[in-house]
Amino acid sequence: MSVGDQAAAAMVAQLALAADGAVLGVTLAYVAVRCILKYAATSSALQKIRDAPTVQVSDLRAILAEDDGDEGGGGVGERVVVLRGTVECKSAVNGSWKRIWPDVLVSHESGDRAVVIQRSQKYIYNEWRGFFGWYPDLRGVLARAWREQGTASTRTVPFVLVDSRQQPLSDYVVIDLDGSRHVLPLTTVYRQMQPIQATPYTFIQALFGHEYPVGLVDEEKVLPLGKDVTAVGVCSSNNGAPLIKSCRDLPYFLCDLTKDQMLIELSSRTKILLWSGIVVGSVSIGVLGYAIVRNWNKWKQWREQRRAQQERQAAMSDTVNGSEEPDLNDDDDLGDIPDGQLCVICLMRRRRAAFVPCGHLVCCQRCALSVERDLAPKCPVCRQAIRTSVRIFDS
Repeated sequence: MSVGDQAAAAMVAQLALAADGAVLGVTLAYVAVRCILKYAATSSALQKIRDAPTVQVSDLRAILAEDDGDEGGGGVGERVVVLRGTVECKSAVNGSWKRIWPDVLVSHESGDRAVVIQRSQKYIYNEWRGFFGWYPDLRGVLARAWREQGTASTRTVPFVLVDSRQQPLSDYVVIDLDGSRHVLPLTTVYRQMQPIQATPYTFIQALFGHEYPVGLVDEEKVLPLGKDVTAVGVCSSNNGAPLIKSCRDLPYFLCDLTKDQMLIELSSRTKILLWSGIVVGSVSIGVLGYAIVRNWNKWKQWREQRRAQQERQAAMSDTVNGSEEPDLNDDDDLGDIPDGQLCVICLMRRRRAAFVPCGHLVCCQRCALSVERDLAPKCPVCRQAIRTSVRIFDS
């Protein structure tokens, strides 16, 4: 580990252990709450997919008709279904002249016919530490997304899912991608990396430890015609044609997995999230409890010291204002005093006050009183906490 990595790790450790671990405990509690919330959402999605019927494309019209009848015949039935079908462009099944020349997209690189084409260009960055420090390491940890700078464009045409075993394609379900943020089951058909020529500006970036681009990855992904996919979403009727759209509460929309594979994946994910939330939550409770006890004890100790100091100051004020006023300017304390009997603080007056409980006789009475007025009074010799001082008289 480099010096910069060690410094960054030490800084993070000091921040996490601040306030006797309270910051670490709050962070772990936040992670535990996030795990529990994700567990609840995943469990709900698992239950919805488990209860959703697995249907064929040809069965959707009958199911939607039953739902309309259950709702009194006036509404549009909507329900979550799991549907397996084959991708086909909508113009191939709408019964118009476009069946001869269907409205599809063609990949410029591979020539594949598709309904979705996603073209992306991403820069690959490299870094050299240069002569000025280590901060690229910390920046790489906190801002990893900087390494994925680039552009992306997506083109789509209306498409449907059909039953490939049925000819002609009379039954189909329209796919509605509006508002969907789910990942599509795209297939990579083209991927090439192009090196970027270095420039004088690149040399300056490397000299000062900045990241600089070394390559450009050009990639193209498509959703081809004839691909079998599974659609999981809310199915409804749109002008007599079945339509399926994504559901925000479900982690899948269009994917290559079957219903059984989805259930297995979600079941394992719920177990991981549940046990992660329990373990992290237990650790956070322990850390927060330890931090609360430590800070409570520190506050009580400070309060006792503060109260004792106020009592000493009040007693000292009563003594000074009363008849027993101490003589802080004894003539005997000034004059020709041996070095071994001088006050260790002012080096002017004779040692007259002994600290309790350590018993060191090292200060004059005036300096001893000033030491007692401190927030946490300690003996200047042994650094032991003191309660008061006692005037010593020569016999």
